[in-house]
Amino acid sequence: MNALAAAGFFILGFGHPGFWFLGAAAESLIVPALAFNKRFQTVVDASERQISSDDSQAKRNSLVQLLPADYKRRLADLERKCEKVLEVYRNAQADEYIIDTNCEALENLKWVYLKLLIARYHLLTAGTEDTPEALAKKVESLQAELANDRDTPALRQSKAATLDILKRRLGNVQRREQSVEEVESDLTRVESQVDLILDNAAMQGKPQTISTDIELASDLVSGGMFGDAESAVADLDRNYSKPHTSGRSATAEHS
Repeated sequence: MNALAAAGFFILGFGHPGFWFLGAAAESLIVPALAFNKRFQTVVDASERQISSDDSQAKRNSLVQLLPADYKRRLADLERKCEKVLEVYRNAQADEYIIDTNCEALENLKWVYLKLLIARYHLLTAGTEDTPEALAKKVESLQAELANDRDTPALRQSKAATLDILKRRLGNVQRREQSVEEVESDLTRVESQVDLILDNAAMQGKPQTISTDIELASDLVSGGMFGDAESAVADLDRNYSKPHTSGRSATAEHS
């Protein structure tokens, strides 16, 4: 309405310049008033939230496209179950507030699951393909060589330096394998939690809200778990995680 009024004053001003001054005076009163108008503020806030939501969804889709097909299938299966939970609540004619709250909780849970998939993929594809067993054999072999005194001091020094490098590599690979096991355990836990949420939604007579509180075995907040996707994940975390998660907690437990 304000835009139409401004356009009207502008057109009428060609007939009489006084309308331009009248329009300017009107705008000087209307525009400041809009800044404190509740309905106007609600419209602006809703518009900003929609823009932020669209941007987040686009970034999320870009992250999903980085994953291989089997990872995408796991994510799609979880998303279908989450949608089925909401469908059960809608069919039960749950309050809009409960549906919205549960939708937000499930969105956060799906985001945690996606981060776990990204972390697993990065851990398995980053670095060399050497196994802990292979590196351990190299360490044992070099230690055996250093046990004899036939090598020259320079050669022993070189082998000792190589042994130190191999030990550090072995430690890194062992930690990576442990992290992969922790991430896979968390993925299974989230999947089981969604199954429980779906079972509870189908069995309970009165629709309930989905609360949060899963302590993950893997550390998704210290950085370094997502490779090239680290920056994109951090950006989305600011949208998905406020104020629902803290530290290593995640959305999941059904009340």
